[in-house]
Amino acid sequence: MDFLLEWGYLGLFVGSFLASTIIPFSSEFLLAALLLTGGNPWICFVMATTGNSLGSYTCYGLGYLGKWEWIEKWLRITREKLEKQQKVILKWSSLVALLCWLPFVGDIFAVGLGFYKVPFLKTAILIFIGKALRFLFLIGLWFLT
Repeated sequence: MDFLLEWGYLGLFVGSFLASTIIPFSSEFLLAALLLTGGNPWICFVMATTGNSLGSYTCYGLGYLGKWEWIEKWLRITREKLEKQQKVILKWSSLVALLCWLPFVGDIFAVGLGFYKVPFLKTAILIFIGKALRFLFLIGLWFLT
């Protein structure tokens, strides 16, 4: 059983990473499954939070590599609109980074933070905090049941 749990922890890490990229996947489902099979809640917390955070950092990196010309050409968004979005992202960057845990839009937030070159260290810390609070909440719910 310990062997299965070890692979389960690795699976939780990988699944949480993938769930935080553009791949639609549920890290919550994996977390619940591992907890139900007797997984250690704190190891689950570390694996899910770390994997999910690294996935968002990957999205940030992809956004950072993006070029305004590509967005204008391929997505047909004007420079004026991009500049307007940039002002909003820069103004609310801390809140946006904390909300990268949200399903669907969290990945877009992470890409946007990278695209608009919001400083990585601050962003990474806030993304990690948001993800950690989310998984602590979910594990807390598991303890209550």
